[in-house]
Amino acid sequence: MTTPVLEIHNLHLAIDGKPILKGLSLTIRGGEIHAIMGPNGTGKTSLSQALMGHPRYQVTEGQVLLDGEDVLAMKPDQRARKGLFLAMQYPSEISGVTTANFLRAAINARRDEKHPIPLKEFRDRLDEVMRFLEMDPKFANRYLNEGFSGGEKKRNEIVQMLMLQPRIAILDEIDSGLDIDAIKVVAKGVNSLIGPEFGALIITHYQRILSYVKPDYVHIMFDGRIVKSGDARLAEELEQKGYDWIREELAHVGDR
Repeated sequence: MTTPVLEIHNLHLAIDGKPILKGLSLTIRGGEIHAIMGPNGTGKTSLSQALMGHPRYQVTEGQVLLDGEDVLAMKPDQRARKGLFLAMQYPSEISGVTTANFLRAAINARRDEKHPIPLKEFRDRLDEVMRFLEMDPKFANRYLNEGFSGGEKKRNEIVQMLMLQPRIAILDEIDSGLDIDAIKVVAKGVNSLIGPEFGALIITHYQRILSYVKPDYVHIMFDGRIVKSGDARLAEELEQKGYDWIREELAHVGDR
């Protein structure tokens, strides 16, 4: 299988006519972990939702390609079938659909309809993944996320990622609300997929998850744009200094 490439070129995004993203460009390749950090309201979650095709967001300019194919021309389910995955900041609860049935349907949607995944193979794999992420396999028989704690919902997102094995994963504040032990488990799941056939974009406010999932690139967003990029040391600098020094840099550039 070829190394995946997600290319975002000059992306402009609006909600009800209000600009959200204002020319964002980013390329993520297999084997790479990218992190986007930035204050609230800079467009980080809007980027993740737009990449998966949320109808609330209007792309007014720009291009998104996955392995050379036009992502923006695809419906959300087509994007998922092509290997794009979103772990949501606030996972939805779906009553009446068990986690196991949801995942088996999702896996089969990416396979030849004449060759669905055998039930035993699926159950064995799901049990193995849930134990790896320190979740009771009984959660597989519960309705999707219904009655789950915040941490259990986040772990369940990683269960889905490991079962589906996407080409590019977008993890939107997957560490939000987790204690340090849960963060380590989530990081273990992400790290288990890292390789030439998998790339990830981690959207986060904090450096702590990046202590366990080492990013190759860190990007800072302000006002709908990436304004600074670097390696993992940039996240450490943000942890120490906050965002004021970035604001000062941007103000200084604007005064020139």
